[in-house]
Amino acid sequence: MGHTAVVGIDVGGTRIKAALMSAEAEVLAETTRATPRDIASQIGAVVAEIVSELTTMVREAGAKAGVPTVSAVGIAVPGWVDEASGRGRWSANLGWRDLDLRNDVRRHLDCPVAVGQDVRAGLQGEYRFGSARGVDNVLFVPLGTGLASALIIGGRPVAGTHWAGEIGHVVVEPDGEVCGCGARGCLETVASAGSIGRRWRARSGESGDAAEVARLTAAGDLVAAGVWQEAVSALAGALAPVVAATGTELVLIGGGLVRSGDLLLAPLRAQLADRLGVCDGVSVAAAALGDRAGALGAAALALDLLHHTNPTR
Repeated sequence: MGHTAVVGIDVGGTRIKAALMSAEAEVLAETTRATPRDIASQIGAVVAEIVSELTTMVREAGAKAGVPTVSAVGIAVPGWVDEASGRGRWSANLGWRDLDLRNDVRRHLDCPVAVGQDVRAGLQGEYRFGSARGVDNVLFVPLGTGLASALIIGGRPVAGTHWAGEIGHVVVEPDGEVCGCGARGCLETVASAGSIGRRWRARSGESGDAAEVARLTAAGDLVAAGVWQEAVSALAGALAPVVAATGTELVLIGGGLVRSGDLLLAPLRAQLADRLGVCDGVSVAAAALGDRAGALGAAALALDLLHHTNPTR
């Protein structure tokens, strides 16, 4: 194996996850650190530090001959991302607007840089290294504090406009809870992990998060089961038209909520089948990579730069 490598970095609101990957797609080292409060003003320097940290880890481990030369870097960030220009248009979590990510990072690194949206990067990770391998038509839906989606159609990621994937802000309850986006009754206020915990607390008067709601639902608690069933029904109702319109073969569920396993996947599978009618036959499965998906997907973007398979980035 040669010493050429790439780095993938997933910048989240609380943590930055990174992976050093060989040109042959072998993961050489991984790291996680807290996201600095002022990440927007110092992202280039932080990325440079992470690249140095990863290559030092490989050198000190002594498991590989020599220190890899980092030949490309991929960065995945949340929010609205213009991947062609390498700009983060807006991120509520990270507090930036129209940030020139690619050039900010290039000033600190002597290599090409790819910029991607975090959910689409997560799907790239699953498509290249995880549960979506071998499937060319995939809808990826990570269920966490918020709710978003990403699509691969015919083996190609779909970017569309800068708000592509914002399925969490489709209104499903017109008279429902006010969403962080300002609208009322968005899918995110019903079916995200954050909203499931919040709705349970409001109805029960008890403390607990989505994991606790899952546990109580499995134990037969009627209030918890009601919250859970509403979330699954809203999710199935929002996903079914997307699946039918795009010819999706696999609905891949990620995020912390997927740890509930068939408590989530079985009713979602059944309700999707009910809604899809003759379009049924779609698989529903859990993502495999967990919180590594974004960093590995970002590394895949960097590999594409390295191998010149996506020269527009």
